This record gives sequence, C-alpha cells and structure tokens, in this order.
Amino acid sequence: MPLGIKIIDVRKIIRNIFVLFGVSLLITSCNPSEESISSPDGSLKLTFLVEEGVPMYAFSKGDSEVIQPSSLGFKFLNIPDMNADFEIIGIHKKSANLVWEQPYGEFKTITDKHNKLFVELQEKGGKKRLMNVVFKLFNDGLGFRYEFPKQEQIDSVQIADELTAFTFPEEHEVWWTPVHSDNSYYESFYQKTPIGDTDTINTPATFETKDGLYLAIHEANLTDYASMTLRKVKSNQYVSELVPWANGVKVYAKAPFVTPWRTIIVAEKAADLVTSTLMLNLNEPCVIADVSWIEPSKYIGIWWGMHLEKYTWGQGPKHGATTKNAKEYIDFAAQNGIDGVLIEGWNEGWDGDWTANGTAFSFTQAYPDFDLEEVCRYAATKNVRIIGHHETAGAAKHYENQLEEAFALYQKNGINAVKTGYVNKFLDGKEWHDGQYGVRHYRKVIETAANYQIMIDNHEPVKGTGLQRTYPNLMTQEGGRGQEYDAWSADGGNPPEHTTIMPFTRMLSGPFDFTPGTFNFDYQVIEGTRVQTTLAKQLALFVVIYSPQQMASDLPENYVDKPAFEFLKKVPCSWADTKVLNAEIGQYVSMARKDWNNDDWYVGSITNKEARQIEIQLSFLDADKKYKAEIYSDGAEAHYRTNPYPLVISSKEVDSNSVIKLNLAPGGGAAIHFTPVSTE
Repeated sequence: MPLGIKIIDVRKIIRNIFVLFGVSLLITSCNPSEESISSPDGSLKLTFLVEEGVPMYAFSKGDSEVIQPSSLGFKFLNIPDMNADFEIIGIHKKSANLVWEQPYGEFKTITDKHNKLFVELQEKGGKKRLMNVVFKLFNDGLGFRYEFPKQEQIDSVQIADELTAFTFPEEHEVWWTPVHSDNSYYESFYQKTPIGDTDTINTPATFETKDGLYLAIHEANLTDYASMTLRKVKSNQYVSELVPWANGVKVYAKAPFVTPWRTIIVAEKAADLVTSTLMLNLNEPCVIADVSWIEPSKYIGIWWGMHLEKYTWGQGPKHGATTKNAKEYIDFAAQNGIDGVLIEGWNEGWDGDWTANGTAFSFTQAYPDFDLEEVCRYAATKNVRIIGHHETAGAAKHYENQLEEAFALYQKNGINAVKTGYVNKFLDGKEWHDGQYGVRHYRKVIETAANYQIMIDNHEPVKGTGLQRTYPNLMTQEGGRGQEYDAWSADGGNPPEHTTIMPFTRMLSGPFDFTPGTFNFDYQVIEGTRVQTTLAKQLALFVVIYSPQQMASDLPENYVDKPAFEFLKKVPCSWADTKVLNAEIGQYVSMARKDWNNDDWYVGSITNKEARQIEIQLSFLDADKKYKAEIYSDGAEAHYRTNPYPLVISSKEVDSNSVIKLNLAPGGGAAIHFTPVSTE
C-alpha cells in the first residue's frame, strides 16, 4: 500500500449517512434475538425478542412495566400455524417527525413524531415462510401490526386466530363493555372491574394500573380485517379475539397483506388519554383530492319526535317526514343559524315492523306525503343543508344494490350528507357488524359516498379506528349508547356518570354522534325514563362530546324563547385545539376547546350524580388578551332528578391568570364561551 494513503471504511460512512437522514438501517449479522427502541422523548421503551422461536414484545414506561413479554403469531385453517420456530433475519429502524393538517377535528394540526422498528422474521424449518412485525413508538404510546410479504410459500389464507397477547405485570382495573351482549353495536354501559371479572370485552378498553398509569388498548386502520376484541386468559392477560364470520373463519386474506395496528396509549393522567392522536397517525393520509365539500355542521331533525311517539317513521296520521313538517324544520333552522335538517322516515319501507325485513326499504322512492325535490329546493332557498337518511335494518347487500342510484339521487338534489343505520343484531341475517363482512360493507359505503361528494354519519357501525383521516367524509358515528335511550329505555335512561366515562373509553375511537341538546325534560314514553342531566349539562355536552356533525336533538318548539339556546347556536363543532383541564373517569371532566375559525374558546364541565365545585384555570387563553366569559351554570336548586331546569347566565372579564369556580349540581354541568375583548 502506498505511503500516506488512509484506509476509508466505506460501510461505516454509509451507515452514518443512513442514521443522519433517518433512513432505515438493516442489521443482518449474527441473527439477533432481541432489539429495542425508545420513544422520541425517551420515556417509553419497546423490546422485541424471540424466545425459543416464539416472537414476543415487551413495553415499559420508565421503571414501570406496561406489557410483560407477550407472544405474537397466528393460527390458520388452511395452512400450518405461524407462531413458533422463527428467527430474526432483518431489523430496520427509522424515525419520523412531521406535521399534517386536518380538514376538521379536535386539533387543526397534528404532529406525527415516532421511532419505528421493522422486524423481518423467517421460519427456521418447514417452508421457511416470512412474516414481519412493525412497531411505531410515540411519546404517548405504541402501535404495532403484522405484515405478510408476497412470497411463494403463502397465497390465500384463512385466519383462525390472531395470537397477539397483552400481558400485564399484575391485575388491573378496567373500564369495559361486553362483546355482542345487549346488541352488536357497542350500546352497553361501561363498567369498571378487575380484569379477572371480565370475559371477552370490546375495545377501546381503558385500564388503571397499580402504578397509577392509565392505559387504553384499541386498534387503528381497520381495513378488510375483523375487528379485534380482547378475551381474558388470566387475571393479568388478554389475547386478541377476532370477530368471526358466520362460518367461523376470522379473516380471509391474500398475501401480501397487513393487519390493523394494535394500539396501547399510556398516560400518567386520565386526561392525557383524550388528547392522544396516536390512532389518527397510524392511518393513511387523506385520499380525497378535493375536500372543500366536506364541512362540519350543526343540525336539527325530524327524529326526537319519533322517539317521543309524537311522530311515526311509517305512514299514518302521525307520519313525521312530510313536506309540511320538513319545511317547518327548515324555517326554524334558517331563523336560528342551524346548518342542517335531518329527515328520517321519508322513504318507502318503514311501515309495520321494519326491523324484521330491511329488504322492504327503497332508498329512492319517497312516501306520497313527502316531495324530496320540493323540500331540497326549499332548503336551498333558505341556505339550509338537508341531511338524508338511509336505514337498512341490517340488510347490507340490499343497500349495496341501491347505493349508486341512491347517492346519485341525493347528489342531484343537492344533498351531501347522509345518516346511515343498521338496526339489527346481524347484517344480512347472519354476520356481525364488526366482523370482516361488516368492515367491508361499511368501507364500500364510505368510498361510494366519497365518489358522490357525500358525507356519512354512521349509526350501528363498526367501531371507529381513525379512518376519518383517510376518508374525511366519514364525519361521525354512533357506536355507543346515545341520548335516544333517554326516551324509551326500560332501565330509566343513561345515568349521570355515563357521559363522564365516555370521553375516556368510547370517544377514544373517534367522533361520537351522541345527540345532546334536550331542553324539555317533561315527557313520558316509559314511566321513569328521561334525560338524567340538568339543562346546563346538556349545554356542556356540546363541548365535551366531539362530533363534527353535531345534533341539537330536541323538538324545535322546546328551543323557542329559551336563553340557553343562544349557547347552542354559537358553539361550533370543529376545533383548532383541545385541552382536558381536569378529570376523574366516571366522576367529572372539564374540557376546553378553541374554535376552528377564530380565537374564541369554549369550556364544558360535567359531573356524575354528585354535586361538586370545580376550579377552571384559564391558562389556556392567550396571555396578551382579555376575554369576555359568558357562563351558563346550574342554578342553586338544580338537580338532575328533581329539578333539571334552573340555569344562571352570567358574564365577567377574564384573562389567562384568572380562575373560574363552578358549582355543578348533581347530574349537572356548566358551559362557558370566551370571546376576546377588543382593546381598540
């Protein structure tokens, strides 16, 4: 070698360049059996390992174990299982730090900052099949999924079981609902018990650990796969239980394919679960090129009157969806700045027991007393949006056969929002809503609707998993026990604690069309059943419960000359920022949200059946501004059971150093509107 010539390690230089620019680094030497990554802030750690051929993962926060080593893998019906005899053949690491914007939401911009671990696995024997596991570790939690690459060894598969385990260091308390118990669309009460007292539960499931942490297990980007539920194996362990087809198969798939992300949010305070954007970050970016037609809106509807038995969905002397009634609702909306009117029961198929046979529904043929074209023409002159309605009674194929024609009819008449419904325990008489069959159907509806520039409000859905990022025309969903139960449920309706639990459970899966806004509590469909809140709490729910299509649910006449209605007219339904100010699951929650379109802020504070005093620190307000705070609070004698009406409306000037003390009545709440005060 000539003198003075220095040996350059090219491999080292290339490796350093890869690390510098966040490009994946591949490790193939020595067949490692363990690898780990930390969250960007260093607070969380994910470890992947292979023990005696079994792939496993472990997850921790600081010195606290979150998930002990837990197994991964699959059982199949048509090929040998893939849950053992693996070795690592490749490790890739990559980091991401980017910001993206939503067309609407609880935050205007979202930061996607994570570290990624991509593990390539291969069986040591047999056909040497390939399977990858991908982990993304954020500052507030973990997402991971399986990938089956294209390979000669695997073609079409029938998944019998996904073996993803969640093993805790000890038994925790969990807020949960049972799977397919009361119905198939998640409308059970949440209960809190030790893990050992559960069986198979839905996600999101929220845990409180002995270390004082809060965890939420769910999934993201549920695409052409079965929904994941959690089956208790031990008092400290769940395993994924996929919702099956009627024939017992869990999932039909063809390589290459990926599974949904399994997600675990970790928080030191329950409040921090609510503001996690982990699920949205694990979905694909928006695929709709022009989203200008996708608009959040507030609406009223020919709906509550049916639940109160003032109107009927079907034909007869009390038919609700008539041209005359529709125009009256449109007039009220126009006079009060309400964006839209939902009209249910306009189309043929509602007569008799409509839940027994959804194939009677026509989605293009109106009843004789409803003129669709005239109603739409009239609404347009008043600048009011008509929200269409498609109830299927679970007859999914029958609906799919009419989708194109039905959406074309709505588009022709200027209707760009539709509420869909599936009131039946099964789809097409045999398939679960949350199995792969249902997942495929709901996606078909959303994608077809997007082609006709139609927004969807999906009732009796499969649970939300962040799909609104990819298809933002999926505006909102039910998927939880809503306020309609307060009209006719034999158990008396939703108890006061119900809405203090939902932000930390159901609402972690996405927007919730709960339908708040009751002003009149003096009705009787079933004795003893009614809305169990105060009037002030009904106002607060418009802030606490997020839905970009938000309903003011009461009859229009119950809003006339009511001072509280001013808050409903002002409160928006899309937010630039969201902060949880204080909260205890099942007891109380106070939430602050900033208007998407201006510098106004809103606060909603609610409690369970206990009266309590809440202090609201206003540090979220801009430090250099004064604000007028308009406060809607419970009156001195207010009580959800005996006297829900007393309401005090007051105002005061505040700034970011101010503190507002709220006295919440039993079952009560408070709502506040903050408007910047001009200094000119």
